[in-house]
Amino acid sequence: MGRKEKVGVDLGLSDDEKTTLLKIARTTIESRIKGKDAPEFTPDSETLKENRGAFVSLHRKGNLRGCIGHIQATKPLYKTIQEMAISAAFQDPRFEPMSEKELDDLDIEISVLTPMKPVTDINEIEVGKHGLMIVKDYYSGLLLPQVATEYGWDRETFLEHTCMKAGLPVNAWKDSDTKIYAFSADVF
Repeated sequence: MGRKEKVGVDLGLSDDEKTTLLKIARTTIESRIKGKDAPEFTPDSETLKENRGAFVSLHRKGNLRGCIGHIQATKPLYKTIQEMAISAAFQDPRFEPMSEKELDDLDIEISVLTPMKPVTDINEIEVGKHGLMIVKDYYSGLLLPQVATEYGWDRETFLEHTCMKAGLPVNAWKDSDTKIYAFSADVF
């Protein structure tokens, strides 16, 4: 991927398991674009059958093309990846559904999440390791760990942008009724 520094954490996925997940995402998107059902995947890895939350991020020529994820660990990881690949390619409200001519330039990035942990002291937040989720009233926003690193943000800027993603004022993270959660991800 050409990243200078590793973002997130290592969750113990092997290179083969990561390759399998990327293949599942790409095959699923290609099948849907061509009007076919995605093949049934039955990975032999027990790790890929564990319930995990995950995001699929799509880029074309260095630009975001879709990013959708599921933070709760409710389904086997390989199924979550398959569903999030479809959502990122065809249901991200920020973009038109993906077309066949975009496949050649498509880069797929997967983020397998760790469980969310409440943050009681913002000094616990490590840029480059943690992603953030901010919740206040009916608003919530989430940014993956790689976002802060890609933009060179410090901790406070990361908090402010997560507030903006939630549709809140930039300093809402300071409010006593705002909940801040940190998580990490294995990003590949």
